[in-house]
Amino acid sequence: MHALLQRRYAEAHAVRDDRALFDFVNERKQRFLRNAPPIARIAYDAKIRLLQQALGTHTRRTQVQGGQLKSRREIRIATLFRDLPAAFLEMIVVHELAHLKEPEHDKAFYGLCTHMLGDYHQREFDLRLWLAADVLKDQTASS
Repeated sequence: MHALLQRRYAEAHAVRDDRALFDFVNERKQRFLRNAPPIARIAYDAKIRLLQQALGTHTRRTQVQGGQLKSRREIRIATLFRDLPAAFLEMIVVHELAHLKEPEHDKAFYGLCTHMLGDYHQREFDLRLWLAADVLKDQTASS
């Protein structure tokens, strides 16, 4: 299974650091979500635990400043995506960008994901297969 997915998603990406990730995400944001609020920080995050169902996070930090509430949005992507194919990085970026408009995983959310990336559902399914194959490979190697 893993070999099949490697053949299907052979294209690598050059988005290796936070600056490149910031540019990558903002390019897609400008193309599809021009009116969405600005994103203060976009970064790879080694603390995201994949086995707890998280591949990326979006947060909204609110601070009181001079009697006013200020909100900052952040997107963090698991560092695992540095080494995964470009198609999977694009899928997780689209997923996190969709949360700027749709906070819940509902029909509108997935409709927006599909609008930004036509084969979103297939890529998400294939990513989950890829990650499961990696876990199985690690478990059999340690046995």
